[in-house]
Amino acid sequence: AMQAHPQVAGVQQQGCAALVNVCSGADGAGRARKQRAADAGAIEAVVAAMQAHPQVEDVQKMGCWALRNVCSGTDAAARARRRRALTARVPEAATAALQAHPDDAAVQRQGQRLRDLLV
Repeated sequence: AMQAHPQVAGVQQQGCAALVNVCSGADGAGRARKQRAADAGAIEAVVAAMQAHPQVEDVQKMGCWALRNVCSGTDAAARARRRRALTARVPEAATAALQAHPDDAAVQRQGQRLRDLLV
């Protein structure tokens, strides 16, 4: 849906929200869901959504949160997802979100958590 409707902010926000939920959990099933999402292009899709809708706070907030969930973990696969996120310019997307929405506490919280994960 995110790839089919890149200019519809509501679809992008809901797609990111779905990824937040699907990519939660640190157990084996959660790790597998994170990897399947990354393999399906979730990292790049979320960055594209954030770039397409820089002024939509909910897209920025949910995008940062989704990326943090997809990239979290301590195993080798999680480290590989974080490397992929760097290649996909996730830190730049998080920084842009923080700069575009300095007064939105949720964007600031999720954006900073994402940046902290990637350092």
